[in-house]
Amino acid sequence: MCTDDIYVVDGENVCKMCMHENKKPFMIYPIGYVKNDLKRKSGSFGNIGKEKVSRIELFSSQMPFMYMINDEKHLTIVYYLNKRNPIRSVFKRGLDGKEVGIFASRTPDRPSGIAIQEVTLLKVDGTTLYVEGLDAINDSPVLDIKLGRKSIDG
Repeated sequence: MCTDDIYVVDGENVCKMCMHENKKPFMIYPIGYVKNDLKRKSGSFGNIGKEKVSRIELFSSQMPFMYMINDEKHLTIVYYLNKRNPIRSVFKRGLDGKEVGIFASRTPDRPSGIAIQEVTLLKVDGTTLYVEGLDAINDSPVLDIKLGRKSIDG
């Protein structure tokens, strides 16, 4: 079994197919990448870096889907957590130290590897979006962009 077929959960090797009840995985292609100076803190929660503005550099093929995006103030970014650590099922949450499981936290160390975050759109330049409030580290693959909840709710 290669390491691509296992998760490390609480220090033990766990078969990915077993954890997902033998469901076949599917492919999701990135539409671009995050560019900033943020890096993952080694061995703990959070990021290292001071940059508040991130660039989302979309592939040129995404240009037709960007119509009127510059009119929006808030976007939801769906991205892939490509620098995950082994999973711990229960741990002390970084926000308040409360002992919780993965689904009661914002840890990037999760089986799906998918993250979402609402951001403020500052500027659009071609296929590059300048956003504020994104925790994604440099070179995180962007999977999708949606209208942010704050834009819908007013």
